[in-house]
Amino acid sequence: MDEKFSKIEIITSSSRFEELKEALNAIGISGMTVTNVLGCGMQKGHKEFYRGLSLDINLLPKIKVEVVVCDIPSDLVVETAKKVLHTGKMGDGKIFVYDVKNIIRISNGAEGRDALRYDK
Repeated sequence: MDEKFSKIEIITSSSRFEELKEALNAIGISGMTVTNVLGCGMQKGHKEFYRGLSLDINLLPKIKVEVVVCDIPSDLVVETAKKVLHTGKMGDGKIFVYDVKNIIRISNGAEGRDALRYDK
């Protein structure tokens, strides 16, 4: 199997998800996994007050979008996400790109590119 697969993970604010999803759909991304996650980076969270006590909230709610691509260049996915999510402020998020060795669709045993294709 000489095909190159990439997995792109995008972690960002949940308020930006709909715009990101629409932009990814526009470049041909139809399948994605979306997870609500908690995390912190440079922001280190924030302080909240509960019943008069100061609490450090270190983990902020984020959303993680995972896509695996073969036909669509991973650089296009990354550039699209950057364009949509960039505000120049802390909290815009992170993008991770991984090489994927193989993909197997459990329902029919298809592997590689065939496992990514939508079939009825």
